[in-house]
Amino acid sequence: MSDKYADIIIDISHEKVDRPFQYRIPDRLRAQVTPGVRVHVPFGKGNHDRIGYVVDVSDKTDYPLNKIKEITCLDEKGTTVEGDLIQTAYWMKRHYGSTMITALKTVLPVKQKLKQLEKKKVTRCCGEQEIERQLAECIRKHQTAKARVLEALRKEEVLPYELLRQKLNVAAATLNSLEKQGILTIESESYYRNPVKRISERDSAKILSKEQRFIMEDVMHDYLAGKRETYLIHGITGSGKTEVYLGIIEQMIAMGKQAIVLIPEIALTYQTLLRFYKRFGDRVSVMNSTLSMGEKYDQMERAKNGLLDVMIGPRSALFTPFPNLGVIVIDEEHENSYKSESMPKYHARETAIQIASCKGASVVLGSATPSLEAYFRAKKGEYKLYTLKERLTGGRLPQVYTVDLREELKEGNRSIFSRKLKELISVRLEKGEQTMLFLNRRGYAGFVSCRACGHVMKCLHCDVSLSEHRNGSLVCHYCGYEERKPEKCPSCGSKYLLGFKAGTEQIEAAVHKEFPGARVLRMDADSTRTKDSYEKILSTFADGQADVLVGTQMIVKGHDFPNVTLVGILAADLSLNQNDYRAGERTFQLLTQAAGRAGRGDKPGEVVIQTYQPEHYSIVHAANQDYESFYEEEMMYRELLAYPPAAHMLAVLVISGTEEAGNRLMEKFVVLLHQKIGEEKELIVIGPAPAAVSKINDMYRHVLYLKNSDYEKLVQIKDILEEYIRQQELKNQTVQFDFDPMNTY
Repeated sequence: MSDKYADIIIDISHEKVDRPFQYRIPDRLRAQVTPGVRVHVPFGKGNHDRIGYVVDVSDKTDYPLNKIKEITCLDEKGTTVEGDLIQTAYWMKRHYGSTMITALKTVLPVKQKLKQLEKKKVTRCCGEQEIERQLAECIRKHQTAKARVLEALRKEEVLPYELLRQKLNVAAATLNSLEKQGILTIESESYYRNPVKRISERDSAKILSKEQRFIMEDVMHDYLAGKRETYLIHGITGSGKTEVYLGIIEQMIAMGKQAIVLIPEIALTYQTLLRFYKRFGDRVSVMNSTLSMGEKYDQMERAKNGLLDVMIGPRSALFTPFPNLGVIVIDEEHENSYKSESMPKYHARETAIQIASCKGASVVLGSATPSLEAYFRAKKGEYKLYTLKERLTGGRLPQVYTVDLREELKEGNRSIFSRKLKELISVRLEKGEQTMLFLNRRGYAGFVSCRACGHVMKCLHCDVSLSEHRNGSLVCHYCGYEERKPEKCPSCGSKYLLGFKAGTEQIEAAVHKEFPGARVLRMDADSTRTKDSYEKILSTFADGQADVLVGTQMIVKGHDFPNVTLVGILAADLSLNQNDYRAGERTFQLLTQAAGRAGRGDKPGEVVIQTYQPEHYSIVHAANQDYESFYEEEMMYRELLAYPPAAHMLAVLVISGTEEAGNRLMEKFVVLLHQKIGEEKELIVIGPAPAAVSKINDMYRHVLYLKNSDYEKLVQIKDILEEYIRQQELKNQTVQFDFDPMNTY
């Protein structure tokens, strides 16, 4: 029987987590040593007993056998909260491809132990008469600092330490001296950083509709019966999916369980947090990229120590170390942002299901426009499907008008706004109702080209066009390269160098020009760079301090503004023009979600979709809010071309310092796969070829696509390529794996 070896990380709390150490597994422990388990090992020159976490198990070692030490024993705690996260990291490494260290850094986002904050208070230890006596003595001796402290303590028995130090300008030595005299005591109390501002307002549970109550009771009935399922709630916009989540979570909390609630955008955090905080109070917290390291660390500690019941946030909140997790909710589960763009390229939906299976928790997915993957699995019976078809307010879905921009141009309207949209915005301004204008572009985005010779201004370091910004600069949105816009074309010298502009800044300017009295807010990547900027913009709009909100995708996802009765969707087909098999699905989802922002209160809503392709099936079905018809039509294309979810796909991306090196490595991959797996009948190989953006930051990109109905076959291919990469020790080249990619490369 060959030996087995365990890769063990000794201290996962350390920021470096730089590498695991390999130990031999004694025969008696073979069955018990698995990723995530805590073990005792001899460490360092003195063979000091240390606790480590097993991160991988293999039958190979890279070290001389005589130098490998042996695991001493299992730790009595077995698998801890951290151990569960390590198991998740191991699953991600195998399932999505990456190094174990990279996977660990993903699931353990706050590794460095930070000092806990402390509050100090000063309490007087003697009666008022003694304080008076000491005060008189200090005045006599001209001890003015001590006198200020005693004067303050004469009025208040307990005072904050910082108040005395800063407001009364008293040195620490003075306070320590008074403590030695027995006049006062200084006490310290540690506390956690809390990124959530306290909200005194509280909400009780709303009365659920018959359909909402059925979903909640069915999920909880399964849970109490020991069944752990994945549930998909397909509810039209405004149908009350959040109230169902709140009801399920409330019952979980009553049983001593905790909940993770994933939302796709930081922009949604404010409104979602408000609803949960009003229901559950300060046992709710948030995790997102705007938090400081100290705030992140403290939220994880609060969760681990049982001081939180609910954690809300985007993808990273999934790894909250709750000891008694009961449910993971993924709202707007169709969103692209649930897929990581960096290694490991995991999807939050599949990872949540894996975490839930380890923790004995349920998973609840919700969307008005479910991803084809989720709906496909629900149709196959892998997920339990529920449908909510009515708006809670009793209001109808908005009236949708599809405007053909080709006809507008023929009739002489060169404005950004169609005549129908102008008319409806004017009506809203007269009535004091609000409008949202959605554009899927950023800033003054758009390429700049010469009208004389067609030359396009491109980035020096990337194979992409530069985008024009208002300050006259040309910016690359891939690497950040920036240059001034030239006066003349660098190719032919023509002065007709103009940009094709379609950005939120331009829309904002056009609204001001067309409707001079309108109060306009803009929300996009540029206007939300600072901490709390999302909250400020959304709360200003919610308070009725603006008439029109112009924005990118972030304004159409999950927000609930009762006074918004008009949504204008500008250039609806921009997302259809992407070279991507998901373009139709994305367009349908965006348009349906955008339309769903109108008429969520008791006033009827209207939506204007402006498009050059009014006959496209995505736009037709979105205008009709008909998900089923869209799903059937889109799935026909996916099955025909073996795209997910009809089949699985693996993208292998090679990034190289030179184009030749990338070509050579890809050729070796193809030869290797032919040797290892031969002519696999069901395996479809596309490429290799240069990526759509073939150069970024002076690095060349090549891509190879593989399709198969069996996900495990693609994992095996990934394993073969990973082993080859490990043996070659590549220099100036990286290889990335992306399973069922959200974007084609």
